[in-house]
Amino acid sequence: MEIHNLSVNPSSIVNILTLRYDPSITPNLPRKTWEDFVPTNNLHNSKIIEGLICDSIQKKLKAFDGKKISIALSGGVDSTLVLSLIRKVDPDIDIHAISIKFANSVDETNDAAKIADTFNAEHHIVNLENYLSELPRAISMIKMPFWDLHWYYVVKTSSTLSKILISGDGGDELYGGYTFRYKKFLSLTSDNSTPMEKVLAYLECHERDRVPDQEKIFNHKSNFSWESIHKLLFPYFDNKLSRLEQVFLADYNGKLLYNFNPINTRIIKEFNMELFTPILNDELISSGPHMKQSEKYDEINDIGKLPLRGILENNGYDSLVGKQKLGFNVNTINLWKNHGHNLCKEFLNDSRIVKDGWINDDWIQKYIDSSELDVKYVNKFFGLLAFEIWYRLFITKEMNSNTNLN
Repeated sequence: MEIHNLSVNPSSIVNILTLRYDPSITPNLPRKTWEDFVPTNNLHNSKIIEGLICDSIQKKLKAFDGKKISIALSGGVDSTLVLSLIRKVDPDIDIHAISIKFANSVDETNDAAKIADTFNAEHHIVNLENYLSELPRAISMIKMPFWDLHWYYVVKTSSTLSKILISGDGGDELYGGYTFRYKKFLSLTSDNSTPMEKVLAYLECHERDRVPDQEKIFNHKSNFSWESIHKLLFPYFDNKLSRLEQVFLADYNGKLLYNFNPINTRIIKEFNMELFTPILNDELISSGPHMKQSEKYDEINDIGKLPLRGILENNGYDSLVGKQKLGFNVNTINLWKNHGHNLCKEFLNDSRIVKDGWINDDWIQKYIDSSELDVKYVNKFFGLLAFEIWYRLFITKEMNSNTNLN
């Protein structure tokens, strides 16, 4: 693969290693302001949303000249919903459903297999012993220092089966799917909280993305400051929306725009495939944010994506999915113990990002050999590993993109 000339953007590195997304990326989807999340009466109910998704699917399949399609199937609400509606629109099309089985992690592929069987889709399981093994190849494709790139393996498998890959992306951001942070945010704030207090609470709710001594990770070249992070998030919490609506706004303008969607799009392009996300059609992107929070999220029972669950219920498929959010989820602690620790020691004990003044070696040495490392720190080390690999690929150009990390 051709290695392009890139440079290090300090703010991008700080944001990726603190928020896990980079707002300097030009998004493929429209940014939203607080006015876009003001609740509006008489908006779409489940039946109307189902019709819009089905229309989007029908148009895509009609324009698509292939006989086979692939879908990323985690077993959660979004991918199950999309699969069910594809089959409803076209009872005969060949569907290949792709799931990932991470070694030493919770295995949800049995549930995904039952869902695939329900909709007469051929089920393919990608068994990943070492999730990090092809990280250089994946990073060379996206040209950004991210490590959580399960999508690479989904697309790689899909490329052998069809020319189009369908995903359920967008359900969480449009219809309140990140329930694991909503209750905590509400418990940390009140209606009288200042915008800055809500910014700090929002960061506190992203437990996997930051560590208590976050600022000590960086060296002088990175120019880290909490002020720049707070400034980025402040507009999402300085407006007339309710507290949860503000969280919906911040979530939409976060990883969806500046991580998931651009990463997925770049990987798809490298494999000469087409990505289709029926929930992220123009009408739903426009109307979804305006739905009342009570129509998206059941605060008492802590259940999100109510309109999408309603579609499954209306079609008799609600029993296929659980109440809690599912997704492609690797057990990072076990990944660290089995592969990550050794890889991080190999790359970070002789680190280019340390030698060139971007990352603080004292922080690395303080934690890298800790016997019981917290998952927050594991995620941070994987982020540094991705930065180091990206740096060796694009800055020092000493690494081959086909290097396998075994």
